[in-house]
Amino acid sequence: MSQLAKSAGVNVETIRYYERQNLIEQPNKPPQGYRQYPEDTLTKVLFIKRAQHLGFTLAEIHALIELSTGSCHEVQHLAEHKLDIVQAKIKDLKRLENSLKQLVTSCQSNPDTASCPVIDALVPVGRRLS
Repeated sequence: MSQLAKSAGVNVETIRYYERQNLIEQPNKPPQGYRQYPEDTLTKVLFIKRAQHLGFTLAEIHALIELSTGSCHEVQHLAEHKLDIVQAKIKDLKRLENSLKQLVTSCQSNPDTASCPVIDALVPVGRRLS
C-alpha cells in the first residue's frame, strides 16, 4: 500500500479511504509479505486525483468509474451536469466579485475615517457592530 501511495503521490490513508469508498479494490494479503496492487489500481488512483482536481466529488468519480466501460453518452450527461454546476458557481462568484469591487470603491472614496462601508454593508440593517 505504501508503494502505491508513493507512486500516486498520496498518503496511505488516502488509499485506505478509497478502498472504504469502493473506489479501488484491496487485493488479498498473502500469508507472508505485503499486498501487491496491480498497475491498474495506480491508474485508477491517478484518475481519481485528476477528477477531484477538476471538481468532481467522490460520488461523481465513482459514477464515472462505473460508466468508464459503458456508453460515452452517459459520461457526457454526467459531465454536462457538472458543467452546469460549475457555471452556476462562476455566476455566483462574478456577483460576489462585483459586490466586493463596489465596496472597495466605496472605501477608497470614503472621507469618514470613523465608519467603513465594508463593515456597514455586513452589519444587518438596524444593528450596530460594537
